[in-house]
Amino acid sequence: MIQTGKTPISVMTFCAILSISLIVNLPGLAVTPMLGSLSKIFPDTTQLEKQLLTLLPNLAIIPFVFLSGKLSLSRHKTGVIVTALLIFTACSIAYLFADSMVWLIVVSCILGCGAGLIIPFSKGLISDTFAGKYRMDKMGLVSGISNSSLVIATFAVGWLSHGNWHLPFIVYLVCLVPLALSFWLREIPKNELIPESVILPESRSHTTASATEDSEDNATKPSRSGIYFNKIWALIGVYAFITFSTVTVSYFCPFLSEKHDWSPTLTGTVTALYYLFILIPGFSLPWIIKLLKGGAFFYAALLMTIGIALFAFFQDQLAMCIGSSLAGLGYGICQPLIYDKASRAVSSDSKSTLALALVLSSNYIAIVATPLIIDGLRNLLHAQSHQTFAFFVCFISLTVYTAISFICRKKFAFSVNKSFY
Repeated sequence: MIQTGKTPISVMTFCAILSISLIVNLPGLAVTPMLGSLSKIFPDTTQLEKQLLTLLPNLAIIPFVFLSGKLSLSRHKTGVIVTALLIFTACSIAYLFADSMVWLIVVSCILGCGAGLIIPFSKGLISDTFAGKYRMDKMGLVSGISNSSLVIATFAVGWLSHGNWHLPFIVYLVCLVPLALSFWLREIPKNELIPESVILPESRSHTTASATEDSEDNATKPSRSGIYFNKIWALIGVYAFITFSTVTVSYFCPFLSEKHDWSPTLTGTVTALYYLFILIPGFSLPWIIKLLKGGAFFYAALLMTIGIALFAFFQDQLAMCIGSSLAGLGYGICQPLIYDKASRAVSSDSKSTLALALVLSSNYIAIVATPLIIDGLRNLLHAQSHQTFAFFVCFISLTVYTAISFICRKKFAFSVNKSFY
């Protein structure tokens, strides 16, 4: 049995919960390697269709993340999860038979809808079944698994893309693993899975204990929805900002490589290092927290600032590899801590998945908005060098953010619960 800080769960149930994280970062991945050759695959492809193929799936995720948070308040969480996995599986198979650009766009959008439904539950089920230090540790593990899956799938897609253009879509069939294990989700104790509003009063003991475990953080009164929105908005701001500031590595590194006539392999290496170092803290979060203690967010901000500075001021291949590693490491430290905080910014554990959905949506909004914001600022300021402009903007922003994280290190959004170290 796995100790949770609440009711222990079986190993298979724990594996079923963790397996959901295998697919949450995959949408859009298999399409990426073929973007440069779309004109050859589909000669009549327009520029608008290319943009829609990359933009619409991410946009489709956002409203369904919100819908998932709302559905988490029902008593049919397992049903929602299985439905989302079936949608994901159907789209994974449909990709293999796609023969037009329109088909690719439609299937990608539906895949985004399924992914949006499942994403909050990958963290929400951890919040439902774990408490205290157990929950913080498992949030790190979930983050590590989702990012590991992304790194492995990235290499797999790169290798598969040399054959038939349909082959990269095979990576999406990893969704069959959580689908097969979803049977064991039914073993999660009902008094923890079903919202407080639909369970008997005598079944609420764990929920009450969990809600009060961080009473020093929840001194303010929640809204009628049971969510501390002042804390959620702070987390949304932090998560959106660090995503915006570091995802520029994958968005703008190709332009920097092109400027210096470096091999396209460098771009792949730099991006892979970024995601590789994001996953490392997920598997070692308890030790990192014990080392950094209450200054975890400040030191993470410092790592991200130094990493982006290497891109802005030292356009060298080694500097870019080190910079992407530092930026990924800083981001990877913050990510699971933000997930844990979101699950605690509620007056009842039954609302934690909804709170997580709100915070997670900021990540996808930032991913979609980053190139639009950077290009908008560049045009506004009439900047000439679009290859380095993004990194200068993010370096300046991160410098300010680092100062704020130090000044506000005892505030909810930047603090670390003392019981964790």
